[in-house]
Amino acid sequence: MKKTAEDFNDCTSTIIGCAMRVHSTLGNGFQEVIYQRALAIEMSLENLEFQREMEMPIYYRNEQIGTRRVDFFVENGIMVELKAIINLEDVHLAQAINYLEAYNMRTGLLINFGSKSLTFKRLFNKKHKA
Repeated sequence: MKKTAEDFNDCTSTIIGCAMRVHSTLGNGFQEVIYQRALAIEMSLENLEFQREMEMPIYYRNEQIGTRRVDFFVENGIMVELKAIINLEDVHLAQAINYLEAYNMRTGLLINFGSKSLTFKRLFNKKHKA
C-alpha cells in the first residue's frame, strides 16, 4: 500500500514519541549505540516496522558510487539518523538532508539524544523523485 504524507506525519510523530521515552528514561550522556538499541525496543513496542543499520546505496547521476548505513529505515520509507552530541549544528542537518537526497527518500528524522532535552528535526527531500 502506498503511503501518503499524512501516514508519514503520523509515523514520524510515533517515532519522536519513542525517542522521547528513551531520552526521559536514559537522559543524556550515553553513546549513540545505546540510544539506538533503546529506540529499537520502543519502536518494536509500537509495532513499527524497521531495519537497523541498514546499508543503503548512494547514487550520483543515477550511478551507484558507494553505500552508507542509515541508523533506522522505518516503515519502508523514513530515514532516521541519531546523534548523541551536545548541540546539533547546521552541518548535521545538511548531512542528513544530503543522505535523503542520495537515497532518494522523501522523509527523514534527525534525532539528538546528547542534550539535556531531546532535540529533533523532521526532514523533507524537496528533490524527491517518486
